[in-house]
Amino acid sequence: MNAVIIAVLVMIVLSLSRVHVVVALLLGAAAGGITAGMGISETIQVFSDGLGTNAQIALSYGLLGAFAAGITFTGIPDKLVAGAVKLLGRRGEARKTTLVKVLLLFTTALIACFSQNLVPVHIAFIPLLIPPLLKVFNELLLDRRAAATALTFGLKAPYILLPAGYGLIFHQTIAENMEASGMAIDLADIPVAMALPVAGMVAGLAVAILVTYRKNRSYENRDIAEAGSDREAPPYGTAVGTLAVLAVLAAQIWSDSMIFGVFAGLALLYLYFGVLHVLKKFTLQEADGLITSGMKMLAFIGFVMITAGGFAEVIRESGHVELLVASTEDWFDGRQALAALVMLLIGLFITMGIGSSFATVPILAAIFVPLAASLGFSPLAVIALIGTAGALGDAGSPASDSTLGPTAGLNADGQHNHIWDTVVPTFLHFNIPLLLFGWAAVMMFM
Repeated sequence: MNAVIIAVLVMIVLSLSRVHVVVALLLGAAAGGITAGMGISETIQVFSDGLGTNAQIALSYGLLGAFAAGITFTGIPDKLVAGAVKLLGRRGEARKTTLVKVLLLFTTALIACFSQNLVPVHIAFIPLLIPPLLKVFNELLLDRRAAATALTFGLKAPYILLPAGYGLIFHQTIAENMEASGMAIDLADIPVAMALPVAGMVAGLAVAILVTYRKNRSYENRDIAEAGSDREAPPYGTAVGTLAVLAVLAAQIWSDSMIFGVFAGLALLYLYFGVLHVLKKFTLQEADGLITSGMKMLAFIGFVMITAGGFAEVIRESGHVELLVASTEDWFDGRQALAALVMLLIGLFITMGIGSSFATVPILAAIFVPLAASLGFSPLAVIALIGTAGALGDAGSPASDSTLGPTAGLNADGQHNHIWDTVVPTFLHFNIPLLLFGWAAVMMFM
């Protein structure tokens, strides 16, 4: 039995059974390590060594939650919600307007797209924009599973296709690792090879919004607990909040660090809190409670990402990734179509376990480039193969920030389940089209 398959299956089955994803990752890693013959002690050691891999990301999310709480205090989200309600018209009309829901969902996807390439802040916008909009979603009877697919699409499709922001990093990762494995390519070829797989994601998004989740779904109007929510908007709050958001964007783009970007925004907010304290409109104790409550909001993502780092390390150190590919080579016997399909499925399993396309590409390139070259695949076909295989499983993985981010925003009032309302919908609507359209792209460029 292959340790990678066992580990991922155990993790997925437990997650679908509503076992907490952190526990599912722990038990999946243990099952994978034991299957690989590593033993309990070695598995624990390898898992522990990998815990620090995503520590920087986890810290970024904690600071991001704190910043989101501070921005909420300034009153900016309330103004966004008021504007959205005004655009939607009277509540009674909004409930009957399917077009309004569709436009809102596609706009959400577009904003998420901007977060990858135009203003590369990744999931930083979600805790700022989505929780205040939940009551608007409720008035529209909008199915939050549709919103989850819209957000995940925007967090994923742009970096796969467009060589800007996070997309440039992803494309460079593909090119550098393919060259290191013996196949040099031009960066300009990557968007060409990945256009068809991304078209599959567009089709999946359209099906989710227009077909699967188009019906009304009711949610309770619950208050989202936040410090300071019962007080009036502070003086000059909108101006300070806007300045803080711009500071985050500018600092992150300049430094290429989410931590530094969020820190810059928090620094401005703390100066503002200090002024309010002097004016006796806000105490430092209240400021501390506000920031702490914000960190708690995204603590879930941090714990999952840290645990996912240990899980991924066990998969890598098991040595069974290479065995998974080698064990299928005899099946191919020159059958390129079968080989492409099997390699894409392998990419799905590996990425679902690791939870990151960026971390998966180096593993896949080292194995797939020599194998694909021996089978006569063209460079464009190999790009489509590795790019799609790396992207497969990012959406639909319980440990991916492409699913954790949307859940953090949509579950702000406790009515959105991570597995059944984000992971399963995004798996069905993105991984299946990616598999089909990615395979078609490989065949087209063969």
